[in-house]
Amino acid sequence: MIIDTHVHFGSMMNFSMKKKTVLMAMEKYKISKAIVSNCQSVECDFNQNLLPEEVQVPMLSSAKAAIDFAKDNPGKIYAAIWIKPHLEIPGAKLEYYLKVNLEYIKAIKVHPFHSAVSMDDARMEPYLQLAKLLDLPIIVHTAGDPCSACQNVYRAAKKYPEIRFILAHLGLGTDNEEAIDLCSKVENLYGDTAWVPMEKTVKFIKKCGSHKLMFGSDMPIDGLDTYTKNRQGQPSMYLPYFDKLQELLTSEEYENLMWKNAKDFYNL
Repeated sequence: MIIDTHVHFGSMMNFSMKKKTVLMAMEKYKISKAIVSNCQSVECDFNQNLLPEEVQVPMLSSAKAAIDFAKDNPGKIYAAIWIKPHLEIPGAKLEYYLKVNLEYIKAIKVHPFHSAVSMDDARMEPYLQLAKLLDLPIIVHTAGDPCSACQNVYRAAKKYPEIRFILAHLGLGTDNEEAIDLCSKVENLYGDTAWVPMEKTVKFIKKCGSHKLMFGSDMPIDGLDTYTKNRQGQPSMYLPYFDKLQELLTSEEYENLMWKNAKDFYNL
């Protein structure tokens, strides 16, 4: 079994990721379950400028699309609700809608770079309270830019020990060392493997334990065959996860990474 905890659908800027592509890739590569977020909730462009109002998708509409995807594929697709902290405050209507659909929702997703809002910004507070209320973990895009810094999530994790945080990417574009170190220090801080080299995954498991890391890929960001090749047709960085990583880990460590942790963490 393989569970992918970092999957997207929707169109934003120069990315177009279709639901049917997600399902086809899962079938082709034997992915049993996926945690999926709707990237239509992106607020800012690659320069962190707000996208025009006419292309902004309201958070409730984006959430409904993600939940509908899960409803249409029960037991296979689960929603991570992508939030819009720059432009919206979670109101009673959103809270009610999430409450009545909790069986399809497994996390809240925040992209600090594409919202231009860091995890320790005051605008995140209502969402942190929402996560507490609904008992949902928060998947946080982390990278080398100031808004997406792993330290911001670490501070939030220390402030809110009752909330579980996932450092998605373990600091995209960095050497992953800071993310690994931070996850070893706080019990409620976890990681995923999206764009994480296999060697760093092994290091994470040896330092933090095999219970704190989950397989994730950003599929289908490079299309149907994201698991095997990138947009240029070169071998994907995920290939070693399927054919080499098992030699570097115990069977328990490998199974924890590829599906057991996600099954327990998200109660799948």
